[in-house]
Amino acid sequence: MYAVVENNNITQFINYPKSIVIADVRYPAKIFTMWSQAEKEAIGIYEVITDSTNYKDPAYYNNTNEQYTFANGQVTKSWGTATAKQLNDSFWTQQDSDDGLMPDDKSVGDVKVEGLKTIKKRIIKEQASNLLAKHDWQVVKATEVSDYSVPSAVTTYRANVRTKSNQMETMINNCTTVDELKALYEYTNTGTEANPVFTRPLPEFPTEVI
Repeated sequence: MYAVVENNNITQFINYPKSIVIADVRYPAKIFTMWSQAEKEAIGIYEVITDSTNYKDPAYYNNTNEQYTFANGQVTKSWGTATAKQLNDSFWTQQDSDDGLMPDDKSVGDVKVEGLKTIKKRIIKEQASNLLAKHDWQVVKATEVSDYSVPSAVTTYRANVRTKSNQMETMINNCTTVDELKALYEYTNTGTEANPVFTRPLPEFPTEVI
């Protein structure tokens, strides 16, 4: 991506090579591939440099709109300070009701905005439910067919799924900051460079049984 700078002001952006007019002079698209950086900058075309210092994972943070600046002979794309998303649920209050802000289908005490904890725990519940559902037919069959029993491997597996699900939800509940929650999902290499083993603090569901 390039930016055109005229009189120290960014006047336009160029996302792909194309013919362009600068100071009443038209330049062909080929200058973007044939001219050197210095030659392009001499007529006011600068490659945009991205500064991601303030940019954070949008799954956990609200980033500001990107901004572009020209300084010291360089065009930079950057962001302002990101703010953490809501960690815990917020609820409709009596004040919301009195101010006419609460929807008709809501009551005082209902969830107003879900926090990241609730969202993450719901995902875990759905994953656990999907894993258990694959063997539900065996559990049903065991209740209807007298000479059939659920294989012990399946029984153990289903118990482990529930245990891991509960462990994960507990760890999520114990988080007091968004950074702590985010860290639960970050994988690191606990092995070696030759034999990497990537793990995260949050437990994984057990390997599925057939």
